[in-house]
Amino acid sequence: MRFNEELASIATYQAGKPIEEVVRNFGLREQDIIKLASNENPYGTSARVVQAIKDNAHKAHLYPDDSMRALIERLCAHYHIKDTECIIGAGSDQVIELCMHAKTHKGSKILIAGVTFAMYEIYAKHIGVEVIKTPSQTHDLAQFYELFIQHRPDVVFLCVPNNPLGECLGRDEVYEFIDHIGNESDGETLVVLDGAYQEFAAYKDLSKRICPHDLVSRFSHVIYLGTFSKAYGLGGMRVGYGIAQASIIQALYKLRAPFNITTLSLVAACEVFDDMEFVERTIESNFVQMRRYEEFAESRGIGYIPSYTNFITFVLSNPYDSSVICDTLLREGIIIRNLASYGINAFRITIGTQEQNDRVLCALGEIFSS
Repeated sequence: MRFNEELASIATYQAGKPIEEVVRNFGLREQDIIKLASNENPYGTSARVVQAIKDNAHKAHLYPDDSMRALIERLCAHYHIKDTECIIGAGSDQVIELCMHAKTHKGSKILIAGVTFAMYEIYAKHIGVEVIKTPSQTHDLAQFYELFIQHRPDVVFLCVPNNPLGECLGRDEVYEFIDHIGNESDGETLVVLDGAYQEFAAYKDLSKRICPHDLVSRFSHVIYLGTFSKAYGLGGMRVGYGIAQASIIQALYKLRAPFNITTLSLVAACEVFDDMEFVERTIESNFVQMRRYEEFAESRGIGYIPSYTNFITFVLSNPYDSSVICDTLLREGIIIRNLASYGINAFRITIGTQEQNDRVLCALGEIFSS
């Protein structure tokens, strides 16, 4: 059977290995496996959210309110935006896909960092869009601007903080860059600012905090992406959102499928705003535990990227190989993310609970002492 020719150039996205697969492959017990590969919240989901899901489970046979009115109102109050400036997606990656279809076509170009979220490139290739990458693996805005002038892309993606590396641009330099792009393109180049980990960055350093309200009020060519999958602990519910001026949101709504999140996902996402203490504890604990990984790396001369997220990236040099290390840990029931597919000898670890990190650091200690 013949398929769309664009599929030939697309590599299948490799998500972090599921616990079930590790159980099957290595004969381990599910309770003995630690999954720190997909940046899920290691503290689970707020008890209030869990109760709200249970209380509404009898509605599972019903489609959700397609207007998503309750959630949009919560987001509007949280970010001080208008209801016409927000769209809900099945994860923020669905909003990325909507942006690609709204703004690009075969022959278009997009601009991304050398190493960043893989779905930007995958969604682009679905349409036959050329992907321009900076020589730098991290976000170098001078390189971004130079390549923008050279290629005039239809969409520029900024991942702030960046996944999978963890570095984060500062707010002022981001705003200055967006302003330059708007002036050079007469507002015709869409800047997608992916803030999936913004809650963590804002806690660690206020100079990194990107305010969606500021973006919407200042720029007509930017969309901010957020998610409930990380700090809010709703990875399994798949709820994200986009915030932009009304003209952009209206265009995306023409592409959005009806009922694109579930009834229970909508309930869960609304409820998180009534338990922000859970979110705050999650973020605070994240950076306390992250310091343990930093100290581990520093004491052994292992390279790492200072992180503004809920994960840390270790960058290796000879004789260590990220694929060997990840496989060794996997056989012990510890799932982390190998970054070899990005062309770098590195691995990424989601920051777990104290008990999970005790076990991971012990296992790493044995590997780097051998």
